[in-house]
Parts: sequence; C-alpha cells; structure tokens
Amino acid sequence: MTNTSTYPNTDIPPTYGNWKTFFLVPQNVIVTGGAGYIGSHIIYTLLKTHKYKVISIDNYHNSFPAALARVSELALSELKASLPLNTEPSERDLDSITIDIHETDLLLNPSGVRSIFSSYLSTNGIWGVIHLSAYKAVGESSSIPLTYYANNVSATISLLQIMQEFRCYRLIYSSSATVYGAVEEVPIKETTERQIEGRIQVNGEREGSVYGRTKVMCELIVEDLCESSALAGSPTPFQAISLRYFNPAGAHPSGYIGEHPRGRPENLLPLLAHMAVGTVKDPVLKVFGNDYPTPDGTCVRDYLHILDLAAGHVIALQALEEGSELNKTIFPGDTTESGSTITMETGDKGMKRGTKFKAYNLGKGHGMSVLQIVGAMKTATGFDYKTEVVGRRRGDVPELVANPALAQAELGFNAPLDLETMCRDLWNWQEKNPTGYE
Repeated sequence: MTNTSTYPNTDIPPTYGNWKTFFLVPQNVIVTGGAGYIGSHIIYTLLKTHKYKVISIDNYHNSFPAALARVSELALSELKASLPLNTEPSERDLDSITIDIHETDLLLNPSGVRSIFSSYLSTNGIWGVIHLSAYKAVGESSSIPLTYYANNVSATISLLQIMQEFRCYRLIYSSSATVYGAVEEVPIKETTERQIEGRIQVNGEREGSVYGRTKVMCELIVEDLCESSALAGSPTPFQAISLRYFNPAGAHPSGYIGEHPRGRPENLLPLLAHMAVGTVKDPVLKVFGNDYPTPDGTCVRDYLHILDLAAGHVIALQALEEGSELNKTIFPGDTTESGSTITMETGDKGMKRGTKFKAYNLGKGHGMSVLQIVGAMKTATGFDYKTEVVGRRRGDVPELVANPALAQAELGFNAPLDLETMCRDLWNWQEKNPTGYE
C-alpha cells in the first residue's frame, strides 16, 4: 500500500496501538450511502480514529459492496503496518476496523432502518448519523424531479423521524454548493442566501436545479428540527452540522478505493478518467457553454481532495460531542439568557439562541474552470482530450467557489491537497482499476 504520511490530514491522527483509546467505548455511527465514493473514504477515515463503531447503510443504487470490503482490507493493512514488528493486532484493534454492513433503502424500507437502529440498543444505541445518501446528478434531476424529491427529501424526513424515535440527536448532513444558486459575490460565504426558488434569467429559464432545491429543503427541515428541539427545552437538543461540498475529487493514494459510479460517469473528473482509460469511448468531451462570465468562459468549480473532505466530516462529527471545547465553540448559544436571538451562519434566518444547527463550506477557496481541469487531467494521464463546445446545461451556474474561512476558524478544517494531487490519485485509481469495483 502507498504510504499516506505525505497526505496532511493531521486533524484525524491514526491511533493504532494507543493505550489511551483501549478503554473507550466506541460510539456507534451510521453512515448512509457508506459504499459510495464519498462514503467509503469517510468510513476509511473514521476507522483510523478507533473511536467509532462504523455502520454502513446503502442500497447500492450507485455504489458497490466491494468498496467497503476494500476499505476494510486497507484499514487492516495500515493497522498491521503501524504495530511493532512481530506484533499481532488485538481483538479490540480488529473490531475497531470492522464495518457493520446493512443493505436497505431509506425511502422504501423504513422498517428495515428501524431494525438497524434497534439492534444497537444493547450497545448504547446509535450515537450519530452521517447522512450522505442522495441522488446527485444536476441534469437528471430536472428530468425526473419527483424521483429526486422522494429520494432526497422524503427519505431524509423518514431518517430524521427514526432518529428521534431512537433518541439519536446528532447529524452530519451532506449538503452541496448548489444551495447558493448563481451568486454575485465569490468566494461564497455561508451567510449567502440560499436559492430555493431560483432567479429568472434573461432567457426566461429559472436558475438552479431540482437537485439543489432538494438540498435546500433538507437543510431547512433539519434546521427546523433543531430549532423546535431548542424551543422545547429538551435536555438533549437535536444538533446538526450541514457540510456544503465543493466538488470532491481524487482517490486514496494507494489506488485501492476510488470513485466508480454505476453506468456512465456524470461528473467531469471521473468522465475524463474513463475516457483516458478507454471505458468511455466518446471521441470528444462536450463542454456545456463557453460564454459564462468566467476567465475562459467555461464554468468554474472549487475542487478538493476526497481525503480532505473525509477529514472534514470526521472533525464535524467530533464537534457534536457535548461538553467538548469544539462543541462549545460552534454552539455557544446555551450560555446566554433565555429568549435572546441570533442569526446563525446559515443565511438570514434568525433562530432562537440555543439552536444547535450550523452550516460550513468545505472547499479550497479558489476554483478551476472546465478547460483548466481538462488540462490538468491531460498532464496526469498523457491522454490528448478533444473538446467540443455545446449549449449550456440546464441547472448549471457560472461559478461555485467556497469561502472556507468559517470552517477553518471554528473546526480547524483545511484542504492542503492540490489539483495535481487530485488528478494523479484519480488516474492512479482508474489505471489500476479500469472497470472500478466490477
């Protein structure tokens, strides 16, 4: 396996062999969509902490069970490499890198989800949930809106109801930069108003996408749940952090796990990797518009390495631990007089102090255009990409770039891995696994 010491995610240090973790009872954490691209790398990062018992829920709509098998193998390999020579892993060490895997559907099988929650009651119940599972293709969402609203919004409501039923009050919600729509001020701050309705453009079309609106709706639902919990004076108020992603890319540097969607890749970087390896045989890459108000006319996005993103999730999860300094930093409202109000970093909505909901941007703070990404992948792969400019794609906005200052200041988040590393790691994965996990 590749040595990952050059990957500076030092906020989540490995704790293999650390006697201080031996007597800690692992906290049961569910990751929905755990076998997906983002989920598998988050689970890998969670396992390295030895602090959590990781439970994956996935229906494998756009993922493969083999991803989790590889995560376990990777974690075991790194565990053995971290121990002194001729030392075998302890039973507790091995248990800490064992993933409990459940195949079910959040929307279609709520009774199955309840059974999963129920099965952990004898071991202190489910401590927290990282909710990743969602449909995410911007273009497709406008063609089948009801499917997206059902899968992304209705399934989230069902999950939240089950969490309440089993007294699980900690949530990391996978949001998106698309909640902002088209914005004038870039980099985008968390205080930027979310666009659920979408502005009408000069051509009469509405900005934004169904996918983006599902993310705004889910944020509002989670926010309302947190606020109602605070208003009720609950001794264990619901607390949530919404993480707004800006285009994760790359793979684990070993090339053992990476991105492999079912069917044709929808996102730019995996599509370029598949073209270079020959599994997508398109002679040209279609570029959707070159008349945007950006330096080269093509859309600009903020990319960050998947391992930096995964580390951000684990930091956010740790921030939900009551009594910790980090928890007090991000949710300071409990210490003030009852009834006062504040405006949280989630837009212009004033919420009762004590409401434990916070949104953070996870990104690098500077963007790359479509043509710049193509150039970086050409360098990484040696493949001579041909491009063809076609019309704009419905739902796309000119520029989405994060201002990650809040996450840096309050969570200690950073994203040091650059575009060259993302493209190199992506190509390493794709070249070693031309057909992914299949």
